[in-house]
Amino acid sequence: MDNYGILSLAPALIAVILAFITREALFSILCGVLVGLLITGQDLLFGFTGIIQSALGNADFIWVIGIEVFIGIMVAFFQKSGAIEAVANKLNEKLHITPRIAQIMGAALGVLVFFSDYFSPLFVGNVMRPITDKAKVSREKLAWLCDCTSAPVCITLPFTSWGVYVAGLVVGFGTFATAEAGQDAVIHSIPFQLYGILTIVMIFLVALGFLPDYGPMKKAEERARTTGKVVADGSTPMLSRELDNIKPKEGFKSNIILHFLIPALIVIAVTIGTYVIMGSAKTLEAFVLAVVYQAIVLLIQKAFNIREMIQVATEGIKSVVSAMLILSLAYCINAISKTLGTSSYVISVTESWMTPVTLLALAFAVCAFMAFFTGTSWGVYAIMIPIVMPLAFNMTGGEATNLVYATIAAVMGGGCFGDHCSPLSDTTILSSLGAGSDHVDHVKTQLPYALTVAVITCIGYIIMPLPEVISRYTICLCVCRRDRRVTIPGMTTYHTEIPPVPQGGFCPIQNSAAKGRKESSPWNGCPVFLTTCSPR
Repeated sequence: MDNYGILSLAPALIAVILAFITREALFSILCGVLVGLLITGQDLLFGFTGIIQSALGNADFIWVIGIEVFIGIMVAFFQKSGAIEAVANKLNEKLHITPRIAQIMGAALGVLVFFSDYFSPLFVGNVMRPITDKAKVSREKLAWLCDCTSAPVCITLPFTSWGVYVAGLVVGFGTFATAEAGQDAVIHSIPFQLYGILTIVMIFLVALGFLPDYGPMKKAEERARTTGKVVADGSTPMLSRELDNIKPKEGFKSNIILHFLIPALIVIAVTIGTYVIMGSAKTLEAFVLAVVYQAIVLLIQKAFNIREMIQVATEGIKSVVSAMLILSLAYCINAISKTLGTSSYVISVTESWMTPVTLLALAFAVCAFMAFFTGTSWGVYAIMIPIVMPLAFNMTGGEATNLVYATIAAVMGGGCFGDHCSPLSDTTILSSLGAGSDHVDHVKTQLPYALTVAVITCIGYIIMPLPEVISRYTICLCVCRRDRRVTIPGMTTYHTEIPPVPQGGFCPIQNSAAKGRKESSPWNGCPVFLTTCSPR
């Protein structure tokens, strides 16, 4: 792979900047793709057709597109049966839904649907959209709730696919010799998952009214409350207006259990069941079965005939075409970023800055930066864990201490942040789709909230390792002062003779490490920047 240096950031950076300027996500990402092709020296025509084939011709992309297609059909069938409107009306009658209650319901539902970061925003968005619309909650706020309760929830639970994936990546480093040890490491990292935990805390503080809205989100909420416009003028909702034209047949009465609860339960039951039995949630299969059920029920009830069913399904697919196009180009720009070596460049710039004090904060920040510009978190984990885990174990003297567990959490949280708020991320796109929000509006309103949590997380990761660093410094200094024999608690005891130290001098072993020589010595586990030893 060629080294493109800082130019490797250009495609994603141009796409993000243009998205904020033009508010046209599709155009902006397309420009980023074309810039990437020019940087790599490819012909625009053949390069573009080539990247489409290579980036989109894989099972992962087809799987996500399949989910979007069946989500579109499912929502169209909901519209035809009048199910979602009936649910919204019933809840409003029983609970008198206020904006605050609607937000709490959305946040709670998102946390409960924790088993898939793809399923959660789509399910929560489609269920809550008519409820939040009636309560005059902006689509931007709903998209934020959907996004915050997908990936951030997944990283705080060790038995989700995210936890299992990371557990596999840490095997082979330090004391994590088996898959069970890897899973145990992820479990131990949960208390240090600052980004995920603080994000969940924040959405409930905002939903309950303890934390007021600010930034672009405040303007979006004021618009929705005062004018009733849940979508801004000039915006392009990811769910297009085709769905508005789908109405129940005259005289058809919707049944909440038949037309809403059972399809929803099919999706939940199949997703959870396959996760428990097979080890992975079969989200696509769940939506396919739910759509088949809906079609059969509505045909039996004569809500439509076969020709009308196909027309309704087609309208449903049309409603998600915008999301599919944005997702397609996001996959293309991610593939170009990989070709340009964006991740490798970021690592090469930041790796030398990592010390015991900065390790956690830098690991989080680097992963966040990489995930934001590449639109993928799992790819970042695969790159960063082999880099930071040896550093963490080296700083702890080979022990699996809290610093090691916190490093795992920092990597997961950083990747989640970038994936959470990048306009190139599939989960961000799916959140916009589920909520029926304009994609750029979703990214713009969510970013200040995500950045707030990220800054607090970084501060926490700077403070967190200080006790362990101070403890190790004290041990090393005292041993050197006391008897010129080195013993590091928790490790094999080393008895290394140290020559007499002159008045005001240095410990030779520690000083050699400070000078950067790669010598094997018991001092490798101590902070190399603390070198002065007291005279005997």
